Amino acid sequence: MKIVIPGGTGFLGQSLIASSLSEKYEFVVLSRNGTTSHQQARLVPWDACTLGEWAREIDDAHAVINMTGRNIKCIYTDKNLKTLKDSRVNSTKVIGQAIKQAQNPPPIWIQMSALGVYKHRFDKPNDEKEGLIGEDTQTPTTWKKIVGLVQDWEEALYEAQTDHTRKIVARCGVVMGLNPGGVFDIFTKLCRWGLGGSIAGGQQMVSWLHISDFINSIKFLLENNQIQGPVNLCAPKAISQAEMMKILRQLVGAKFGLPAPKWAIELSSYITGIDSELILKSRYVTPQVLIDNHFPFQYPKWLETARDLYSKWEQSKKNIK
Repeated sequence: MKIVIPGGTGFLGQSLIASSLSEKYEFVVLSRNGTTSHQQARLVPWDACTLGEWAREIDDAHAVINMTGRNIKCIYTDKNLKTLKDSRVNSTKVIGQAIKQAQNPPPIWIQMSALGVYKHRFDKPNDEKEGLIGEDTQTPTTWKKIVGLVQDWEEALYEAQTDHTRKIVARCGVVMGLNPGGVFDIFTKLCRWGLGGSIAGGQQMVSWLHISDFINSIKFLLENNQIQGPVNLCAPKAISQAEMMKILRQLVGAKFGLPAPKWAIELSSYITGIDSELILKSRYVTPQVLIDNHFPFQYPKWLETARDLYSKWEQSKKNIK
């Protein structure tokens, strides 16, 4: 059986291809200019906005897992927001067109999305059914624009006329893995440098997912025919940014983590080229659909997630030496 992964040249797509899923599926990666190093995958070019020869790959596929979209590590200027939106919405629309015209359309379409669609909050976690969508007047304008972007992204999926294809919106949290330059890699280095303290008070909630649970959750969604619509991909219980870094500092052996005030984060965003929304917004989310369907989380708590990844992170550095 075949799985088509538009935009699958990144960390998440390549992790899926390298997983045990390759024992059951053939992978086809649609990419504008990327590469894949795995023999289990074929690379097929596309422009992510118009139908072409690539659309033939959709026919007879078991599933489409759309991961297309410009990297969110940027400042949310109007120009960048337009590029972020266009890359996501246009690719989703054209995939819908390809599925609609397929003689044997895929029974499953998993569309990657983001937890940023939920409201910035601290009182209780957002779930798929009763979670608060959008922001209030007190939050920054760019935060509201991100919510609108994600809503338009998801709406493009729902508007696609694919009557024979089950649609899943995978609202994904921060996936923690060993990719160089990834979130866990950056957090670990900050702790080692004595910079891994609380940010803007550290009360903002972080919803994360171990890379193994990400892979297993995708497999779970492929195999569970009862699940459709929005699904939060994150660990069962979010953790505050301050507590997250405290636990990681203890593992690293750092006695101190320099805290950073809000103004410093907003200022540094223009130096790093990463918008402060990604750090300051509280993403307090629970994966109720996965919980209700008895998904077996391998790493449900941050301590065991950090402990596992840090031991592997240390080993990888020793192997390089």
